[in-house]
Amino acid sequence: MIDLRSDTVTKPSSEMLEFMMKARVGDDVFGEDSAVNELQHFAADMFGMEASLFCASGTMTNQIAIKLHTQPGDEVICDKLSHIYLYEGGGIASNSGASVRLLEGNLGRFTAEQVAENINDRNNIHFPISSLVSIENTVNKGGGACWEIDEIVKIKEVCQNNNMALHLDGARLFNAMIEKNQSPQIFGQLFDTISICLSKGLGAPVGSLLIGSKEHITKATRIRKVMGGGMRQAGFLAAAGLFALQNNIERITVDHLNAKKLEACLRTCLFVDFIYSVETNIIIFKLNPHILSAIQLIDFLKQNRILAVTMGNNLVRFVLHLDISESELNFVINILNELNFKRTIL
Repeated sequence: MIDLRSDTVTKPSSEMLEFMMKARVGDDVFGEDSAVNELQHFAADMFGMEASLFCASGTMTNQIAIKLHTQPGDEVICDKLSHIYLYEGGGIASNSGASVRLLEGNLGRFTAEQVAENINDRNNIHFPISSLVSIENTVNKGGGACWEIDEIVKIKEVCQNNNMALHLDGARLFNAMIEKNQSPQIFGQLFDTISICLSKGLGAPVGSLLIGSKEHITKATRIRKVMGGGMRQAGFLAAAGLFALQNNIERITVDHLNAKKLEACLRTCLFVDFIYSVETNIIIFKLNPHILSAIQLIDFLKQNRILAVTMGNNLVRFVLHLDISESELNFVINILNELNFKRTIL
């Protein structure tokens, strides 16, 4: 099967597997796993921050960060498309006892003015305290949309002026950095905490990192323990993440080029109503309901060895990643062209 459902479906390469098997491991709860320690130091240095913490998933790193920056009854400001709100099982409420102020952004990207307008008065006891702003980059449900640094700088200033923390859900941050030619240090200077995924575009099988100050990461380690996230000989997984950071960042460009090739094909298809602007490796497009439904397209693709997902409202998502070869991409394009021809002559 050609799996376009997500970039989470990638398998470790033979080189990555070999690197993993050579990892020097120990008990990470005791801080004695050499591979985990090396990964954490490497990631922190990359972003110009003091420390980082290896966790099982991006959901865990995000939820730890939210608990770190809030008290029960506080409020988190984020976009209505945010992963932390939509796809983390209600964790903001269940883990942190916090409420959410949802902003109406542009493909998940809001402005500093919107943040300022939605900060509650701390002296008014009727309102929750606005204590955290969370940004997602790239925006999954925004079709892989990237943030502009200038707007983040403005949001950082608003946060500083209002004694609020700023967290980055960087599940696909490396896609944004490659596309926008941005350095990790820029993000390290702007955010109090950063979550990055080592799977997805980087191709590691498991794991995410929470990056921040020594103080924040010390507290985060305790929160991870309470969440049951302390792992023992985790170095085999950490080694995969280190290999990914050292070898798989630049190659993300290929995924972006492949996404744009697929976008070009979709723009010729009669059954496509519109496509979100494609910046990185995610393509979200809406079907013309008078011609084809999302379920019909998903079924047709599956019959032809291609997997994809619907996003609701007759939207379909394709995600390009390192396990999609050039020949597989061409096969997908040919199948879409074949379907377009059939629908055109009906």
